[in-house]
Amino acid sequence: MARQLDERIAAHHPVGRRLRVLDAGLGQGVQALRLARAGHEVTALEPDPAALAAARAAVAREPAGIQERIRLVQGDARDIGAHFPPGTFDVVLCHGVLMYVPEPAPVLAGLARVLAAGGLLSLVVRNADALALRPGLAGDWDAALAAFGSTTYTSRLGLPVRADRLTDLSAALTGVGAPLDRWYGVRLFTDPVADDRPPPAPEVLERLLAAEERAGRTDPYRAVAALLHLCGVRRS
Repeated sequence: MARQLDERIAAHHPVGRRLRVLDAGLGQGVQALRLARAGHEVTALEPDPAALAAARAAVAREPAGIQERIRLVQGDARDIGAHFPPGTFDVVLCHGVLMYVPEPAPVLAGLARVLAAGGLLSLVVRNADALALRPGLAGDWDAALAAFGSTTYTSRLGLPVRADRLTDLSAALTGVGAPLDRWYGVRLFTDPVADDRPPPAPEVLERLLAAEERAGRTDPYRAVAALLHLCGVRRS
């Protein structure tokens, strides 16, 4: 996914330019730290105090120059307009957040509002058109049959969450003035793997990641990936 994101950033912004990035829903902070290390100014929005504390500890371990490029803010993506004025950011990330939001349209409108003209909006969502695959591959036929036509599921953490369809999000992005520019599939071959399974040997992992990357860009495979990575661009 990092390669996909870097590819779209490079397609819409000059190479070497220091960008203003918002990570709306920081989580473990992987992308925020990676982009700060690449020289960008990163603001991270996170509602969970525990996650924010962990992020502060991770940032504190970085060199001073990187620490200066990261700003951590406690807040919710659903209230983004209360935190930032319009046109504040060149890139907005919202990865793994919309599945916890009952209705994505207001969140998307807020995210698009804080994007500058020509800015990139990067979303990672659960793919509603692939909900039957995980239980089906695990042999849970009742759950697989129940997943057809559904947009809700239970996460691996046991939480009731929501999935989105590409067609619906594409229409929603057009509606908020950041139409879909490119989309990818994420986690096709690796999704059925248990979270506690140890990683494969480095040479195997390299080939696995190459296969995932290829599938995420190739029809029909990307359409049934567990996650979708959508990139919209704010109209001028």
